[in-house]
Amino acid sequence: MDTSKYVRYTPEQVEALERVYSECPKPSSLRRQQLIRECPILSNIEPKQIKVWFQNRRCREKQRKEASRLQTVNRKLTAMNKLLMEENDRLQKQVSHLVYDNGYMRQQLQSASGTTTDNSCESVVMSGQQQQQQNPTPQHPQRDANNPAGLLAIAEEALAEFLSKATGTAVDWVQMIGMKPGPDSIGIVAVSRNCSGVAARACGLVSLEPTKVAEILKDCPSWFRDCRCLDVLSAIPTGNGGTIELIYMQTYAPTTLAAARDFWMLRYTASLDDGSLVICVRSLTSSTGGPSGPPNTSFVRAEMLPSGYLIRPCEGGGSIIHIVDHVDLDAWSVPEVLRPLYESSKILAQKMTIAALRHIRQIAQETSGEIQYGGGRQPAVLRTFSQRLCRGFNDAVNGFADDGWSLLGSDGVEDVTIMVNSSPSKFLGSQYSTSMFSTFGGGVLCAKASMLLQNVPPALLVRFLREHRSEWADYGVDAYSAACLRASPFAVPCARPGGFPGSQVILPLAHTVEHEEFLEVVRLEGHAFSPEDVALARDMYLLQLCSGVDENAVGASAQLVFAPIDESFADDAPLLPSGFRVIPLDTKTDGPAATRTLDLASTLEVGAGGARPASEADLNSYNLRSVLTIAFQFTFENHLRDNVAAMARQYVRSVVGSVQRVAMAISPSRLSSHAGPKPLPGSPEALTLAQWICRGYRVHTGGELFQVDTQAGDAILKQLWHHSDAILCCSVKTNASPVFTFANQAGLDMLETTLVALQDIMLDKILDEAGRKILCSEFSKIMQQGFAYLPAGMCVSSMGRPLSYEQAITWKVLDDDDSNHCLAFMFINWSFV
Repeated sequence: MDTSKYVRYTPEQVEALERVYSECPKPSSLRRQQLIRECPILSNIEPKQIKVWFQNRRCREKQRKEASRLQTVNRKLTAMNKLLMEENDRLQKQVSHLVYDNGYMRQQLQSASGTTTDNSCESVVMSGQQQQQQNPTPQHPQRDANNPAGLLAIAEEALAEFLSKATGTAVDWVQMIGMKPGPDSIGIVAVSRNCSGVAARACGLVSLEPTKVAEILKDCPSWFRDCRCLDVLSAIPTGNGGTIELIYMQTYAPTTLAAARDFWMLRYTASLDDGSLVICVRSLTSSTGGPSGPPNTSFVRAEMLPSGYLIRPCEGGGSIIHIVDHVDLDAWSVPEVLRPLYESSKILAQKMTIAALRHIRQIAQETSGEIQYGGGRQPAVLRTFSQRLCRGFNDAVNGFADDGWSLLGSDGVEDVTIMVNSSPSKFLGSQYSTSMFSTFGGGVLCAKASMLLQNVPPALLVRFLREHRSEWADYGVDAYSAACLRASPFAVPCARPGGFPGSQVILPLAHTVEHEEFLEVVRLEGHAFSPEDVALARDMYLLQLCSGVDENAVGASAQLVFAPIDESFADDAPLLPSGFRVIPLDTKTDGPAATRTLDLASTLEVGAGGARPASEADLNSYNLRSVLTIAFQFTFENHLRDNVAAMARQYVRSVVGSVQRVAMAISPSRLSSHAGPKPLPGSPEALTLAQWICRGYRVHTGGELFQVDTQAGDAILKQLWHHSDAILCCSVKTNASPVFTFANQAGLDMLETTLVALQDIMLDKILDEAGRKILCSEFSKIMQQGFAYLPAGMCVSSMGRPLSYEQAITWKVLDDDDSNHCLAFMFINWSFV
């Protein structure tokens, strides 16, 4: 057969080839020859022609997928274009209203300037009375709770007001910074300006049908993390095919310094003439009419102004969603310093409006198979873990009496609140009571505290707490927390200063679409302090949720919540969450950039004479306040309750102190790249080590590390600290991996760490595979000769950023007795890649 000619395949031959293609799209030469032998109908076709058929088939499949992708993108762009055109129309209407209002105000000012001074007050009073008569405040008569017609009237009023906010100009909307529209963006997000209460609005595109979107949005506790419960007390069908529901909703307080809120609302679900679904809600009050809601003294009653969801079907599938959240949270009932939490539209947008859109997009991508998670876990299971961690932490922060929490007496200092729960099955579930509590009986104890932070970006602080656990955690306390998962409980520990003998390894588990939330498993690698502490030598595991670490998200709170788990980590594993939450009180965006080294040494080691550089005066204008809430939960046996309470109180105070030190160190006024060089360590040990490093370099290499200009006591340390190349020291131990013990300013910048956290970094963790091989091959030479030159290479900082260096020199550092003290490394001309 002439292989250069086109071959026309029969339907039977195509069917046989398609069967093979479905099993193996790219068969080998042997497999194609085997196919010809096993399938008689292909015997008259050359192997080369079979190869060409498979190439063409793969090409057609690739083109089909690309065409499908382009069609999907085109549908998204068409829908987004329609959305933008509607938004443009709304903005034009808003401009027209503003022009009209401006002209009216100008006319009023001109007419007011023509009146006499004596009659001005009277004119203002009379005009005000006339305007009040022309525009009387609408009064709604009290509607009967058993009268569906009265409730329908309230629902229709709420629907009209909601639509005027969603697609009209009833509220002066201002677009949030960074929320740019696009086919893959979350949507268009705006916040209110100069309106009663706080409001946020969003519109976006999702690939789910309207009925599915409505079902998800109605399940408020699944996506609104501050929602404690939502109870539908009654449902009334309406004559137009809609449904009116009376709803009672409770929300958590974000901090221990304020009371929780509840809402008594009417929810109206209906279909519009254009096929859109609409779900609107509003509070039922004495002014709106309708039945009165259930009282609850533990909550402050807040008001939901007309809000809701407008869900419109898209051509070709999917939905366009308009979301409006408008609430009055009674900000005057909280301390003045916390009122920004209840008066910020940006915080409302992050907590409710954007959260709803993100949740729908997450489910849409999971449904379409765009997101694949490893470990054999279903996406719904991983979402449930995140929800349980947040809910458990919120329960601990709020400590509701109906969950069984009661206040424990203090020790005279009111900085830490201790609450106990002797019936934790109310919120943990009855299935956990036998596994977590011994036969002696017991419960859960929570130690919590809140504090105000100044000039500390929440995202930066939470990121530091996540990546540098040794800065604040106590390994013995972690071991006690993990003991609740074992049959034999661990003894109540005494907190050790800096007691974190192991290291942590973060194992990613899942993340949301926009990476604003991470679910991960943390393995705490234990190394015993002494032979008596063998129990501390075992590895422990934490399930950890980290959110809000995007420093560009305006108004977003940052949170780090974790709970001990065992090695099996079942889907229904008991969780007792603890953690941190940092909420911004002021949302300023003009502060210094946050891409900086997390350097704790500049605060921990500054000497008595260390003065702040004059250039920091400009940074003091960056005034960002935030409130930090800390809550730690522990199980206890009844006979050890007081011991656990004392340990928990001491531990939380220790954590608060550590967080305060970290917050001072990472504040922009100390960490900005414009704030001048970091102060050098001033301890006698640092002075001695600097002399040993320089002497070792001179003895082994025959050269000088640098020229000392003066013979002052700290001159060598100053020169070493400010040396342009990264100089680091690591331990030399036969039974342990080498860890870093000292670094100069350039070394800390290179590793992106601190002098304290430096001790958690092992040498082999920062070198790449080639660097480790070279170091191993040169190690004997280093120990015999005293030094070695290493070629150019790559390494990784503690933050995971790759960097390169032109050359490295390593030499032995000897103490005064000529014994090996450590190895010194100097990385020359390093830079981030």
